[in-house]
Parts: sequence; structure tokens; C-alpha cells
Amino acid sequence: MSGFVSFVSAGPGDPELLTMKGAARLREADVVLYDDLASGAILDLARTGANLVAVGKRAGRLSAKQHHVSRLLVDYAAAGVRVVRLKSGDAGIFGRLEEEIEALRAAGIGYEIIPGVTSASVAAAQAGIPLTRRLTSRRVQFVTGADVTGELPTDLNWAALADPEATTVVYMGRRTFPALAAKLIAHGLAPETPALLAESLGHVDERLIRTTIAELAERLTQAGAATAAAVILFGALAPEQG
Repeated sequence: MSGFVSFVSAGPGDPELLTMKGAARLREADVVLYDDLASGAILDLARTGANLVAVGKRAGRLSAKQHHVSRLLVDYAAAGVRVVRLKSGDAGIFGRLEEEIEALRAAGIGYEIIPGVTSASVAAAQAGIPLTRRLTSRRVQFVTGADVTGELPTDLNWAALADPEATTVVYMGRRTFPALAAKLIAHGLAPETPALLAESLGHVDERLIRTTIAELAERLTQAGAATAAAVILFGALAPEQG
């Protein structure tokens, strides 16, 4: 008998931003494999007696290997139980969803994907601005600031990222943003282009910093290493609310 896996997108960490469908799957699950950023109060929604298994991956920390996480998903589901794979944000956006789906498909195990609120949407909402603007930002683009080695990817579309009429969201880019900003400026993006750094979204220590790409690059260079999860927005952002 084979079980079933529900990929539940936890959002940024605030349980109130979890979808009703995601919450229902947590209440039904026998096993919950969860990421670091999808823990805390959200796990309180899991049913009493569920097996909670931490499989988080964080930069600079000892983390579960992807092949190990995929193996756990297959092994638990193959035992005939209901499994929730709890991922932060939206599972389909830089969440290594594909590798885990492929492992389940190869093992003949059924699954579903429950979407969630990605940090880009939360950051804009918390800052009181839209991600798009009717006349000045008709395109939104998501990009990762780190490749598999943790460094700034070398094959990014610099012309697209330096487009002043787009809103760009950088995931996992705190450490590499100074290098990214230098590339953007070299490709014509103005140093005074508005930028927003959003840290620890959905948590009590949430912090928003409104600045420019040049000033943010300088700030992050001086700040050094940090452990708080962050997302960076830049481009044709709406003005700060008065």
C-alpha cells in the first residue's frame, strides 16, 4: 500500500497566511517533513501524534542533503502514511520542488501541490506597495541570488534585470547583492533605483529597509554575515507611504 504526499506551501511563517487547504492537510498528516522557515507556530496546526521531522536547508549551517530528503519522502509514503512536505513561501518558487517530485514519480507515489504566499508578495504588502504599477512597472521577475555553490549566478539575464521598468525580486541574495548591484549598475541601472530589503517576514523580528540599490549594497557589505531570511525588491517600486 502506498501513501500520499502533500506539498504544502507555508508562506513566510505567519500561520494566518497559510491556506485553509494547507492547514487541513497538516491536521490530517501522519508525518510532516518541514523546513526551518516553515516551522514555529505553523507546526502547532499539525495533529497531535504526528511525526514531525526537520529537514531544513539553510546557508552556512549543517543541513539535510536533498537526496536524503527525497529518500525520506519516498520511504514514509511507501509505508502507506499521509505525508506533508511543508515548505516555506510558495513551494514552486526556488523551493527545490522538482527534485522531490521526480523522486516520488520514480517510486510511483501520488502527490499534490498546494500553493502558498511567496515572500515577494508579503514584502510588498508589508511595505504598503504593489508589486506592479500600471504605468511604470508592468512586469515582475523573480531571480535567485545564489547558485548551487552559494555564489552569484554568472548566467543571469543582466539586460532584463537592469530594466528600470520592471520590479525585480531577489531570493537568497543577501550575501551576493553587492556583486549583483555592481553588475546592474554596469549594465545601466541607476544607482538610485529604489530597493527594499525585507527580513524575517511574518515573524516578530520582521524588518523592512527602504533604500536604493547602491546604498543597500554598501549596507550589506558592511553588515557581513547574517542569519535572518531576507528577500530584496528593486526597480520601479511605489513611493513609501506617508
